[in-house]
Amino acid sequence: MKAWLGVVTAVSASALLAGCSSADTDATRPGDTATTVTVFAAASLKATFTELAGRFESDHPGTKVALNFAGSSDLVAQLTQGARADVFASADTTNMTKAVDAGVIAGDPVAFATNILTIVTPPGNLKGITRFADLAAPGTQVVVCAAQVPCGAATEKLERATGVTLTPVSEESSVTDVLGKVTSGQADAGLVYVTDAAGAGDKVATVPFPDSAAAVNTYPIAALADSTNPTAAQQFIGLVTGPTGKDVLSAAGFGTS
Repeated sequence: MKAWLGVVTAVSASALLAGCSSADTDATRPGDTATTVTVFAAASLKATFTELAGRFESDHPGTKVALNFAGSSDLVAQLTQGARADVFASADTTNMTKAVDAGVIAGDPVAFATNILTIVTPPGNLKGITRFADLAAPGTQVVVCAAQVPCGAATEKLERATGVTLTPVSEESSVTDVLGKVTSGQADAGLVYVTDAAGAGDKVATVPFPDSAAAVNTYPIAALADSTNPTAAQQFIGLVTGPTGKDVLSAAGFGTS
């Protein structure tokens, strides 16, 4: 069931061309009943997928995109428990594999972006944090993602790589919740994706650290087996994995292939 991992590192040109051909044939036409494409996406994709959804709706009159953002593990749980959707985008391959193994994915997932962690603190960085090891200093209140969430798994990988053990005051179910704890002043520091830190602007101080390269998360996207709008689902995936999607993702700080 994990054979898709062998192809997840690249987008097949032939697959994209096939998707474009399907889109040309089956796109919603004026007068057709409105179509809704439901997309379940990792919380770290909120800004980029909201923008891409707007572009998709403009390019496909009569089609609406319904977005559901949460931690990737929560989204997999929803899907395996019967939630209906057309597209799933995970912040790591581990949770996508769980969805594949559960039989809810149609075809092979495609990798479309990468992300790494960075440290964020409230403006001013009053604790003087300059490196990953500083997060383990006594009295430093650190917030991280829970282990089952992609950003949490990346945090644990960094702990193993650096030999630094963190003692977080809170483990959150999504990276946006970690960011919220820091921006609200409930924590001295948090570990979030570089894209989330960039999106927060001057609400946080960002502390890049070289160790982050030891934990790169790959983001895959796939259509769901029970999709009621498979053509529109493939069209949306084509937008995300194509030039427009890469431009939007790159501008937000994601790595793209």
